[in-house]
Amino acid sequence: MVDLARVQKELHECNRDVQVSGINVTLKGDSLTHLIGTIPGPVGTPYEGGTFKIDITLTDGYPFEPPKMKFATKVWHPNISSQSGAICLDILKDQWSPALTLKTALLSIQALLSAPEPDDPQDAVVAQQYLREHQTFVGTARYWTETFAKTSTLAADDKIQKLVEMGFPEAQVRSTLEANGWDENMALEKLLSS
Repeated sequence: MVDLARVQKELHECNRDVQVSGINVTLKGDSLTHLIGTIPGPVGTPYEGGTFKIDITLTDGYPFEPPKMKFATKVWHPNISSQSGAICLDILKDQWSPALTLKTALLSIQALLSAPEPDDPQDAVVAQQYLREHQTFVGTARYWTETFAKTSTLAADDKIQKLVEMGFPEAQVRSTLEANGWDENMALEKLLSS
């Protein structure tokens, strides 16, 4: 059984210094076991200026088992699947300890963005590009950050307007886009299936 008191304490801890760390965790829906973490792209990396959403699921074994985390925002990185968002990070697997928290896990993911480990890849194609064509990797990672991790107000308004013109209520469109990392296609799928 998930220790809900601990989760509430961790949420408070994560969000207490959001202005300093940029790290935020919110509920996805009304359950304390499905959360969305937000981390800023590290300065001096191709991810700088991006805001990355991490889908977090707490299993019944939490905190004795690691949280299940994957990127909801598409990211080009050797240790993150460009398809599914799966993360290759030891503390999310066999190196997890109950002494670790959601915030330390998110900080570790942010550090992974700064220091890729291409010799232990989650995405072999990205790892090969990182090792053999580093400038192409940096350009692609920057492009993906610009495309998927940055939301300009104009782009957001355009996406909202397009979906509203399809007949969906604006409030529902806005919340669905936010919940899907402003990915217009994913939001449209959710709107059509609801």
